[in-house]
Amino acid sequence: MTDTGDRQDDELRGALGRLVKQLLKEEHDEQRGTPMLPVLDAHFGQPADDLPVVQESVDAHRVVDVDLALAEIAGRDPESRLLGIGGGDQRHHSSLSDLMAQAGWGRFRQGQVDRLNLATGPDTDRATVAFGLHLFAYDGAPVAVLQRAANPQFGGQPRLELLAPTPEVATALLTEVRELSLSLSVLRGQVITFAGNPYEHSLSGITFARRPDLPADRVILPEGTLDQVRAHVVGLAEHREQLRSKGQHLKRGVLLYGPPGTGKTHTVRHLISAVPGTTVVILTGMQMGFVAAAAQIARAHQPAIVVLEDCDLIAEDRDHGHFGGGPSPLLFTLLDAMDGLDADADVVFLLTTNRAEALERALAQRPGRVDLAVEIPLPDEPARQSLIALYATEVGFSTSAIAEAAAAAAGTTASYAKELVRRAVLIAAMDGREPGDEDLAAATAQLQADGASLTRALLGTTATDRS
Repeated sequence: MTDTGDRQDDELRGALGRLVKQLLKEEHDEQRGTPMLPVLDAHFGQPADDLPVVQESVDAHRVVDVDLALAEIAGRDPESRLLGIGGGDQRHHSSLSDLMAQAGWGRFRQGQVDRLNLATGPDTDRATVAFGLHLFAYDGAPVAVLQRAANPQFGGQPRLELLAPTPEVATALLTEVRELSLSLSVLRGQVITFAGNPYEHSLSGITFARRPDLPADRVILPEGTLDQVRAHVVGLAEHREQLRSKGQHLKRGVLLYGPPGTGKTHTVRHLISAVPGTTVVILTGMQMGFVAAAAQIARAHQPAIVVLEDCDLIAEDRDHGHFGGGPSPLLFTLLDAMDGLDADADVVFLLTTNRAEALERALAQRPGRVDLAVEIPLPDEPARQSLIALYATEVGFSTSAIAEAAAAAAGTTASYAKELVRRAVLIAAMDGREPGDEDLAAATAQLQADGASLTRALLGTTATDRS
């Protein structure tokens, strides 16, 4: 019994000792660094906690933009400083007013600046200020800006908290931050989606994609079709100033329609590649719910293209209405977004659909949203030859073999041609030799066999009679 009591006493003494050490360490840590309030008082030449604090929220996807703007504005003052604020986790729960109030009691001394590495493109990042206090002169007046990013652990939206000697200085500074952050925006000229992808460079739910490199000679469409679409998307952009000078609108809507697998997405990729420097927002599937946000980004980052793939899906689904900010079906949210842009907005809404009839009535009831509808049909036999030759550029099939394969592939799509060539190469690889015409014929036989009907359907084949 005595041994048990002694062990308990030892454990209690040990626990008390550890607690005292922790309290002493926290007190020591709290006393480290220069007190914050005297630094602010000296910067303003008056008690800083007498000045009002002006707050401005920052959208999560604009945190980097604001960081760039603040760095440029503060950098104009050669004596500007960026201070960190210590004090543990409690500082994340405290406003700038609270930080100053408690600084008088020895809390929240200077510490390290918190930074957060955020994507600025598909291959680039920036260490943005996540919690830091900028001290600088603006228009001859001392100012202080507390810059903080959202912290998932403690909640709260990204925001700026500003101290300035007069409301006019505060208003002028925040106005310039907004304008400069827009002109310096990392979204401008990028290709982005609203899919937060942990394996790609993402920024608050926005993923940066690499701009495709797809020249016109790799797009196989009926003669004149690509030229017509390019003129409306690319050509109009190249002559935007002349159109504006003549009072013509730049906003436009383009609808590409046709069966699955005919090359609508391929055409879109070519158009994106043909307009370097244009901001592109791509929405597919469930991302369609962000159409209103996509329109806002496009408006702010002109020239821009908003791509909505398979938009017939939103015409049928009424469950997405809440994403658009109201009870209307998402299709009408889209139409409202297209109508809400100014006539001179250099924005293209580029829509693709497999079922134009699902959209036709709604578009007819709201005329002017789409001013060019282009059919992307199933490839005819010459087009199928061109497609097989395109995908076999590095293989070397004879012209006659390609012609025979194309003739046997009536009613098929570009997806079929791509798979046909791949199978031919695989057949040869499994035999340990270079692919030849006989492999293309063998691949054709495989894909045209009765047992491959589902495969053909999944590749977009619409032919039902192969006799």
